Amino acid sequence: MSSRPAIVLLSGGLDSATVLAIARSRGLTCYALSFDYGQRHRAELAAAARVARALNAIEHRVMKIDFAGIGGSALTDPSIAVPQAPQPGIPITYVPARNTVFLAMALGWAEVLRAEDLFIGVNAVDYSGYPDCRPAFIEAFERVANLGTQAGVEGRARFTIHTPLIALSKAEIIRRGVELGVDFGLTVSCYQATEAGEACGLCDSCRLRREGFRAAQIADPTRYRAA
Repeated sequence: MSSRPAIVLLSGGLDSATVLAIARSRGLTCYALSFDYGQRHRAELAAAARVARALNAIEHRVMKIDFAGIGGSALTDPSIAVPQAPQPGIPITYVPARNTVFLAMALGWAEVLRAEDLFIGVNAVDYSGYPDCRPAFIEAFERVANLGTQAGVEGRARFTIHTPLIALSKAEIIRRGVELGVDFGLTVSCYQATEAGEACGLCDSCRLRREGFRAAQIADPTRYRAA
């Protein structure tokens, strides 16, 4: 492993697990960062811990953020139902400013660790309509990172936001993860997974995951709840 550190945002889902494996394959020393933000699918945090251990992250840190206090999303407000069919436009599962805050927290930790590389598993193909998963957003945040930090202003760092999945289909992501030895059975993607990590099989995230494994012609290891 290189002594060059990198921060990898790790949700515990399929995409972020693949991103962690990609960052490690590039010889980087990986620090995994997850968030306890009031999400209803908290099983993903246990999944993130499993993935971080399996892929030998140097450290796995969980930071708390109160997105539930903001509300406005089916993922943080239990009074809003998780849709069971695709929605036009930006869906109610969008969490206001989530990736903006996540990247800002990752950037702060990166500055302390003297890391210049930040990895996030955003995807512009199967991205569910989220505005903070687009290339334009990532490019804008990268400019902010270099303009708004001491390390950037003093010229001690040039921050780069890496999005290795940005142009891949879900099937391509799965194939890449398998090539790198990712055990997708450790991951949880469902928006309303049980505490044990069993998926509903109905939400948009489950649909994209299931279709991805089917298209990749790889067995789906997801544990679905009994009907």
